[in-house]
Amino acid sequence: MPVAGLRNRFPFFQSLQTDEVEQFLSYCRRLRAEAGTNLWQEGDADNFAAFILDGKLGIKKRTEFGGSQVIVGLYAPGSVVGELCLLTSNPRSVTAEVIETADLLLLHSQNFEEMLGNHSQLGIALLRHIFVTTARRLTKSYERIASVF
Repeated sequence: MPVAGLRNRFPFFQSLQTDEVEQFLSYCRRLRAEAGTNLWQEGDADNFAAFILDGKLGIKKRTEFGGSQVIVGLYAPGSVVGELCLLTSNPRSVTAEVIETADLLLLHSQNFEEMLGNHSQLGIALLRHIFVTTARRLTKSYERIASVF
């Protein structure tokens, strides 16, 4: 996907210069994942974030009812999922399943750490984006919980 296409889909890339987007992309790998594939499962120890270029992902959480899961989020092109694993070594707290065949950019935590060392401003910009995204999702979660009562 050309840099212009990334800027149109991802707010994170809109604030970056073309050379910064290209630097960022050098730390990522592209993956095409078929519908029905799990990118990761709850409890996995892997640590990468996925930028959704095309397709849809469902984020699922196990319930207390004998292995059943509930979908807690649906994410489309322009979304980033799994970003908290770049910052922690905790096991995955949810399962990410490909709902519609997806084209993804994957950023592994080792590459993120390397980016922070080599291009600190780019790494800081991504951290800022992660914090804003997480705060927005947390606020929506609070609103959903409050609407139940």
